[in-house]
Amino acid sequence: MVVLLVKLRFSGRFVGYDLGKLRKDLLAGLLVGIVAIPLGMAFAIASGVRPEYGLYTTVVAGVLISLFGGSMFQIGGPTGAFIPIVLAIVLQYGYANLLIAGFMAGVLLVLMGLFKLGGVIQYMPRPVTVGFTAGIAVTIFAGQIANFLGLSHLQAQRTFWASMKELGQHLYTMNGYSVLTAALCLGALLLTPKVWPRVPASLLGIVVSTAAASLLYPGHVATISSTYGDIPRSLPGLHLPQLSLVHIGEVIRPAFVIAMLGGIESLLSAVVADGMSGTRHNSNRELIGQGIANMVAPLLGGIPATGAIARTATNIRSGAQSPLSGVVHGLVVLLVLVLLAPYASRIPLASMAPILMVVAWNMSERHAFIHLLKSKTADALVLLLTFALTVFADLTTAVEAGMALAGILFIKRMSELMRLSKVLPDPAHRDRKVAAHSASPERSCPQISIYTVAGPLFFGAANLFERTILTDMPARPQVLLLKMGDVPYMDTTGEAYLEGIVRHFGKLGGIVLLSEVQAQPRSLLRRTGLAARIGEQRIFAQTGEALVYALGCLAPERCAGCRQLAFRECGELSAGAAAAGQTRQG
Repeated sequence: MVVLLVKLRFSGRFVGYDLGKLRKDLLAGLLVGIVAIPLGMAFAIASGVRPEYGLYTTVVAGVLISLFGGSMFQIGGPTGAFIPIVLAIVLQYGYANLLIAGFMAGVLLVLMGLFKLGGVIQYMPRPVTVGFTAGIAVTIFAGQIANFLGLSHLQAQRTFWASMKELGQHLYTMNGYSVLTAALCLGALLLTPKVWPRVPASLLGIVVSTAAASLLYPGHVATISSTYGDIPRSLPGLHLPQLSLVHIGEVIRPAFVIAMLGGIESLLSAVVADGMSGTRHNSNRELIGQGIANMVAPLLGGIPATGAIARTATNIRSGAQSPLSGVVHGLVVLLVLVLLAPYASRIPLASMAPILMVVAWNMSERHAFIHLLKSKTADALVLLLTFALTVFADLTTAVEAGMALAGILFIKRMSELMRLSKVLPDPAHRDRKVAAHSASPERSCPQISIYTVAGPLFFGAANLFERTILTDMPARPQVLLLKMGDVPYMDTTGEAYLEGIVRHFGKLGGIVLLSEVQAQPRSLLRRTGLAARIGEQRIFAQTGEALVYALGCLAPERCAGCRQLAFRECGELSAGAAAAGQTRQG
């Protein structure tokens, strides 16, 4: 440990480190390790794998995430968020393919970190994250009812409805001893934070309920040993997953969801840690650390891991000073695995159920869920769709559908921001400010059409942009002036529709002028060559300059006798053109 500390001292995280801080890290790591032991086994059991795999993950991922991650106090390991997707992979593809999916997710996380996507991953819409988190919580809670009641002879099911049907069909097998054991553990979970707030509630609940079951009614409840066999007292040997194109193709979608979910949860945990400790994490480095941990953990039989918010908060509240506390937490779990595995094997499954139920309740995002529903907006629809698909289909489908719907609704909202208004200079304004109220059928220019364009000009709004202009313009326009000061963004679709308008006007013998074009649209027009086709001299910084240019392009003969008086110059132009016509006739 001393050698490790010396090597890491130069990373910047151990500047000013001393024995006092080391003692605090040792204590924090010890406390978090104690908390992590029952959780690691519970998450593994709920995920459909042997309990020791959760402990292996806690040891390996806990140490690696602390060493290579981007957060000072992040505690990594298996979490409840992964339970539904891990269980689905195990039931559909088998445990071997779970290891492949976890390894691939680790590779994806490392790549996301290397390509600096740590900021992008946080842009997942809030209704999607709340929806699938609440759905996961429901799935976890419902999945523990059988162990809480001590039901027997159940067959694992891949869908929520099938699981609930299986549960109902076996209610007659309910075991009163299991219910009593689970109730003792639940009571400890609820009372301990109020009576002894510094004592790990889950550990006390496990100890009390296990002692009761072992001493008062031995052999009457299912235990880890009777269900899965004894827990080994050491880490397994390295085992490389059998990677092949067939296996990769089978699990690429769940691997992607594991990577996204792991990235989101780890970065969220890092943000919480920053708020509690006053530090600032490196999101890209955090993704790389998470990726390394998820690549190594499957080599030892571990399940997917990520940053654990509750354990990270416990680490900080326990006085952690550096990432060394996370390393200690992993080593504590390893020590317990080596020394106390026979005792851990005696833990009743009914004792694990209330721990996971409380985890599900705490992670349910119930307040955010209700708040979004009360908003009665399109976001509520995204929330409900994601939640329903998480519960009744699978997490992969839920995330894909939720993101797709959120994207469609976003495009719709953005397209509704597009506004086109036909305008003319306000006669009451001395600086030729254009205004929509100045344009009317009684006051318009048959040769010059002026529009203000507001909103992003992108694929969702480009068609409306083109259709409005082409249907509203005069039959033989001379000049089209587009005031684009309120267009912050233009994509290539918007550029293509603008090019179509320019081409159409050119065929009719007219020209297009642009004014007040912002930096991004102007840069795009130059890169695509449309600025050159319009003519750089016809793209103006000020609309007033564009109006002067446009008036100079008028056909005098068409001004003769015009009574529209759209511009200040119209009276003079009309009279001059009429006089010129009479002179020619004379």
